[in-house]
Amino acid sequence: MNELIKNMEDYAIKNDIPIMQKDGIDFLCDYIKQNNVKTILEIGTAIGYSSIRMALVNEDINVITIERDEKRYNEALKNIKKANLEDRIKVYLEDALYFETNDMFDLIFIDAAKAQYIKFFNKYSSNLNKKGTIISDNLLFHGFVEDIEKVKSKNLRQLVKKIIKYRKFLEENTEFKTIFYNIGDGVAVTRREE
Repeated sequence: MNELIKNMEDYAIKNDIPIMQKDGIDFLCDYIKQNNVKTILEIGTAIGYSSIRMALVNEDINVITIERDEKRYNEALKNIKKANLEDRIKVYLEDALYFETNDMFDLIFIDAAKAQYIKFFNKYSSNLNKKGTIISDNLLFHGFVEDIEKVKSKNLRQLVKKIIKYRKFLEENTEFKTIFYNIGDGVAVTRREE
């Protein structure tokens, strides 16, 4: 299994596919273990790296994961098969903004199109179990969020502004409480207010 994980990390670097940074994924897996998470919805499969890592935390964990890029989706299916996790990880080739599910989850992991984080949050927060958690990745976005002046490209600046807007949305959300961690590329852990 370690070899598969290493191969996926190498593949991601070689093909410029964004996967979670090592300390970010370790944090996520520890969180899943400590909070006895069993059902996970992942928005943004990429090549299946984080869904495999999350499913490996415990053998009674089930993951539903959504990917809109067909090439990445196919790569994810291959990796999940190699990991013998097809019975516990279900991958859907669809845009997460249009995906429909009535399932309830202990954890919703948002790691997809950064510009859509608020829409993802609003769409899926009703699928969160009462004591569930939403974890969002990339909230520092390579350090640009804390220093937007570094950003020269107009498109990238727009994206960074959307991430800043999402952070503000989380901070000001009265239904949920969020803790931000400077781990990996910036992780937010959001839970419903008691």
